[in-house]
Amino acid sequence: MMDHAEALAAVLLHESVPAEQLVSGQPTTGSVAVGTFAGREYGVWEMSPGTMSDVEVAELFVVIAGAGRIELADGSAPVELRPGSVGRFDAGTRTVWTVSEKLRKIYLA
Repeated sequence: MMDHAEALAAVLLHESVPAEQLVSGQPTTGSVAVGTFAGREYGVWEMSPGTMSDVEVAELFVVIAGAGRIELADGSAPVELRPGSVGRFDAGTRTVWTVSEKLRKIYLA
């Protein structure tokens, strides 16, 4: 069996960021699950320009389009995101995402 998706071409239905997560702008997010691997979900996630806060799940991701920055509540240096950026979160990591160009990533969570 093989799950497959064209990650750059996938149509994602966006929703407004919940008020309690909104920092600035009018960002929206959308995602689609593609399948599972070793008991974890993988798929495609996207955020439009703006800033939002989040509490992350355990996740590995690769940015495939767009640009932005992640600030971590623990005071670590901000991480600049662009196509090819790879990152990993521990569950419970508190973040602030600022997207300047619609950002799309592939995730394993």
